[in-house]
Amino acid sequence: MSEILMRFDPTGALGADLGLTREDVSRLDAPLAEVRSEILDVDLPLWEQKQTIPPSKQPLDTAFIEWPAELMSAYHQDRLNSELGRIIGAAKRLRDLVDRVVVLGIGGSSAGAMALMNACCQPYFNELTRAERGGRPRMYFEGNNLDNDSMQGLLHLLQHNASGDSLEKNWAIVVISKSGGTIETAVSLRVFLRALRQNASGSESLGQYVVPVTGTTGKLADLATALGCVDRFLVPEGVGGRFSILSSVGLVPAAILGLDIVALVQGAMAMNEHFRQAPCESNLVLDFVAINHLWEQRGASTRVLSIWNKSLEYVGFWYDQLLAESLGKAGQGALPLTTVNTRDLHSRAQQHQEGRRDKIFNNLIVDQWRFDAVRVGTSDQDQDDLNRLAQRTVPQMMDAAIRGTNQALRSDRRPTTNIHLPKIDEFFLGQLFQMLMLATVVEGRLLGINPYGQPGVEKYKKFMNEILNSAE
Repeated sequence: MSEILMRFDPTGALGADLGLTREDVSRLDAPLAEVRSEILDVDLPLWEQKQTIPPSKQPLDTAFIEWPAELMSAYHQDRLNSELGRIIGAAKRLRDLVDRVVVLGIGGSSAGAMALMNACCQPYFNELTRAERGGRPRMYFEGNNLDNDSMQGLLHLLQHNASGDSLEKNWAIVVISKSGGTIETAVSLRVFLRALRQNASGSESLGQYVVPVTGTTGKLADLATALGCVDRFLVPEGVGGRFSILSSVGLVPAAILGLDIVALVQGAMAMNEHFRQAPCESNLVLDFVAINHLWEQRGASTRVLSIWNKSLEYVGFWYDQLLAESLGKAGQGALPLTTVNTRDLHSRAQQHQEGRRDKIFNNLIVDQWRFDAVRVGTSDQDQDDLNRLAQRTVPQMMDAAIRGTNQALRSDRRPTTNIHLPKIDEFFLGQLFQMLMLATVVEGRLLGINPYGQPGVEKYKKFMNEILNSAE
């Protein structure tokens, strides 16, 4: 079994004083093992699943589990023509062609890419010169809302840079939608295509500047054919949107940014191997599920992902969607809440410390910072009384804040856990994403909820389209 360097420490959620012990958790070992077997044993073609899987468990979008292994197997067999090889090749082509890329998508079609960019790129990546970015394009996200001013603002920025050096003025679109029918993305694509057509000086070259990630058929697939897109990638069958970060949906934008997408996939494979083989008591996925599930039964219906590194904030937003859409069904499912600390200690800590006892706090902690530690230092002007901390570093102060916050919550019998990433890189992020996706599916089955599909989301689309199509 590959070594898993991520760690999950539930100590802050266990103890007689809290009312949950390791013995309580161990009683879930048998049902968790049964759920794990059920999840891993599903290996049927989609047409056969529809015939043999009970309707209550459909759709059964389990392909995300084995997709990393399929990607790596194909990559080892034929690097250039495999899915990973083609993504890497398309990313290089775009990097040589444009200085800006607009990613259009909503929900799972954009949340993963945004999380990867914010986690792995320099915090002010888009503000750097092209040389400082290593020749990688700036990246912007639209099509994830119906916000007129945001759309116009980005259009203005693109048009403002439409003169000068050809590479600096060129921009491209990556559009991600399985069907092409999601209205937020479809409207944005029409608007940005219009602007791109003007910038690209003629529709005959437009196919160079548009990279669709879509299904084999549908509105976007038809448009891609009409545009003559040079590169196009498929959303894999059996991979739902919020489970698609490690498919072309997340990997295409990541590769354009120069991220190591092979390491991302390898990290997910390592987590899969751990999930299959590790016993319940030492299994990161199963232990995370057990602790959170048991605390929800004890009233912790709000699940706080407490992030201690600003670059992981969008990982939290990605997880918000994953948890909410997967388990928020049949009157069940914990409410996800992302906080970024120490920032949000100055806005939420009062309620968390002394408000309703309806929360469990899952801390997401990075053990090794990317840049050299900033030291407080001495100053002749010590009105701020910080010379006493002159030899302390910002990471040391963050560590004190984490430990102090956990102690404060424990002193009031409020549960915490710690998820440790050794550092922020593609391999460990691949582990983290796969861990959280597997955990969500396991918990859904434990609750008797189908974690796939999102029937509630379809209701607003139905009524919205009725209003738009009416005579009003």
